[in-house]
This record gives sequence, C-alpha cells and structure tokens, in this order.
Amino acid sequence: MTATPLAAQFGHIDIYLFDQLLRGRITPASRILDCGCGTGRNLTYLLREGYDVWATDRDPQAVAAVGAELARVRPDLPPGRVRVEPAEALTFAPQSFDVVISSAVLHFARDHAHFDAMVDGMWRVLAPGGLLFARLASSIGMGDRMQPLGGGRFLLPDGSERYLVDEARLIATTERLGARLIDPLKTTIVQNQRCMTTWVPARP
Repeated sequence: MTATPLAAQFGHIDIYLFDQLLRGRITPASRILDCGCGTGRNLTYLLREGYDVWATDRDPQAVAAVGAELARVRPDLPPGRVRVEPAEALTFAPQSFDVVISSAVLHFARDHAHFDAMVDGMWRVLAPGGLLFARLASSIGMGDRMQPLGGGRFLLPDGSERYLVDEARLIATTERLGARLIDPLKTTIVQNQRCMTTWVPARP
C-alpha cells in the first residue's frame, strides 16, 4: 500500500505526542531524546522538520535501523546520535534534554524497582522546565480484568504480559520526582483487551 501524504510527512507518530507538538510544548528549539525509540515511529516528522533529535534503545538492531534513517534524512547531523542504551543506564550528561519521549517502553519493566530505575534514568537527563512524555500500559479502568503475576506484572486479556501502573503509582511517582502534571492522566481502553495511559510530568 502506498503511504498517504500525511503518513509520509508524520510517519506513525503517537497521536498524543502529536498533541504536544500542536500545543507548542515541543518546538524546533527543544533538544529531544526518544528513549526506547524502537524503529523510530515517533521520529519521522521530527527528523524531517529539523528538530534536534537523539535516540536510544536497548535493541542493537533497532538502533542500527534508526541510525541508518537518520543518516539518510539528516546527513548534516554528526554520528553518535543513536545509542544502544537502556533507560536506566543512559550515558548522557544530567539535564541534557528539554523533552524525553518514552512511548510504549515503561511497561517492559521487570518489577517495581526496575520501573523506578527506568523513570529515574530518564528524569536525570531532563533539564529544568523540561517534560517527560510517557505512554505506557496500565490497569486504569480495567483493573478487574488483569491477572497479577507479582512484582507489578500482569497477564492482560489480550494474552500479553506487562508491567502495569495504576493512577496511584503514577501520582506517587510524580510527587517523588518533585514534578507536576501538565496534563491530567489520559487512558485509552482498547476493546477490553488492554489500557494505554499518557503521563506527562514536567520538571520544575
């Protein structure tokens, strides 16, 4: 199938991330890290529009694919912009980024401690006034349909196993970070199979 003009321009960007762009919270002046970039679904538009983009993933193949795309679309950028690094072990200097994107990453945490380590790793590199954009699986609105496996992991109705947050954990984590929510928590329930929550804390 041939890509539509809109798909060619925006790729498969997360609709809630696009909402942050529309509201001017992510600008060409922002230094952006896509942490857990995967194959780069959220980078197409940002790269083509000249944003200052960096990316990491724990999967070397994903990093190689995104690195090749970056070299093709933005040959002006120096190498080293895409790194094989997990969220909990980022090697960037503290407070290096204005925006950190974490799209469909945090629900791969092994347990509560790993979740906290991933969040803390991303928060460490976020500059004052910056925002963390996170989309992650949750139990919000479907808690009675999730089968607990221990350590914060659950078996979902769609057959997958995920680390799930609830509203209380996200609020408590926001408070622990000393952050403020710039949007209320927003959760999409996907036909009683899974839930995806958008969490956007900002650093004072």
